[in-house]
Amino acid sequence: MKKKIAFLLILFMAFKSHTQTIEVCNNCSIASLKKAIEIAKDFDTIILKKGTYKEHNIIINKPLTVIGKNYPIIDGELKGEIITIVSDNVTVDGLFIINVGTSYTEDYAAIRVKKSKNFTIQNLVLEKLFFGIYLEKSKNGKVYHNKIIGNAVEEYNSGNGIQLWYSNHIEIEHNYIEQVRDGIYLEFSDDCLIKNNISTKNLRYGLHFMFSNNDIYQDNTFENNGAGVAVMFSNKIKMLNNIFKENWGTASYGMLLKEITDAEIKGNTFKENTIGINIEGTNRINYTNNNFISNGWAVKVRGACYTNTFIENNFLYNSFDISYNSNVNDTIFNKNYWSNYTGYDLNKDGIGDVPYRPVKLFSYIVNRTPETIILLRSLFIDVIDFSEKISPVFTPDNLLDKNPLIKQVAW
Repeated sequence: MKKKIAFLLILFMAFKSHTQTIEVCNNCSIASLKKAIEIAKDFDTIILKKGTYKEHNIIINKPLTVIGKNYPIIDGELKGEIITIVSDNVTVDGLFIINVGTSYTEDYAAIRVKKSKNFTIQNLVLEKLFFGIYLEKSKNGKVYHNKIIGNAVEEYNSGNGIQLWYSNHIEIEHNYIEQVRDGIYLEFSDDCLIKNNISTKNLRYGLHFMFSNNDIYQDNTFENNGAGVAVMFSNKIKMLNNIFKENWGTASYGMLLKEITDAEIKGNTFKENTIGINIEGTNRINYTNNNFISNGWAVKVRGACYTNTFIENNFLYNSFDISYNSNVNDTIFNKNYWSNYTGYDLNKDGIGDVPYRPVKLFSYIVNRTPETIILLRSLFIDVIDFSEKISPVFTPDNLLDKNPLIKQVAW
């Protein structure tokens, strides 16, 4: 065993002795990143020193580590894509990349990873971009601690901050993304972890993913985006401990769920959104320990939703807790806290003795005639809501929480 370890150590030392570090600076013998990549051998390290390098269409086609010292600037001069990685085992760290080209036919990116694996993209600052980081048919990669600041004004001529297309087993953590089209976009990308990111002030969605399964979205903040977060045509996802905040507008929501099955929505906060969650065509979704605070609608259920459960959530000070557009209900509400609940607890077991009906008749009316929202605070609305509570006619008679909690859920 000792001989084997010694042999492996000798091999490692021999390998290390054949790798080199190449320094790049404006006054060095090698003054461009392209030239350094050209002369580098596999697994070499390139150190890019502080300065401005006007380069674009940089191709990393061998396993290399590229490290920027004191954030050297790579200026693409709006001429096209800046860095494209087409090799496995590449690390890019500590660069300031600006001025990505804009095109109506090509998705130019500050940095693209194409058909590669075992890569790390970290500590980058990206500004004046079209697309930021674009992963294409790649796997087993890490995108960490990047700051992506776009200047998007209109959706049709702007790109996304971090985009995955047919890329699996990717970890995206601790990134800050602002003012692009979609902050984070996934399509056909499975088994990914999206964690501790901040996505804010983007034109369309803070997060947008389609046809992507077995992904985990955890501890992210999606705030003040054009339409919130869109989750569509995906299975077996987990949304855990995220914040969906201040996504306001006539077509905005904290999160849209469309054609989703077998998902877990747990520990999230939906605060001050036009709609907390907009649900359509979802099945077997478990909503647990979420906070719905001061939204216009906490939850809008639009139809074709079956075998979903809301258990031990807090519904606090929403204009409408639940909106439902059908008189048939297959959703279970149990042991939730409702700030609008006015029942009593005579036996002091923490559960209201009277079931709570979360769907108001006025919510039903507003769904069909939006202009009636101006009557929200009128006494007349209180009267019709009370009458519907006593004798449900327009809302499902089984849509109720039989065990409403007297105190907020703490976890």
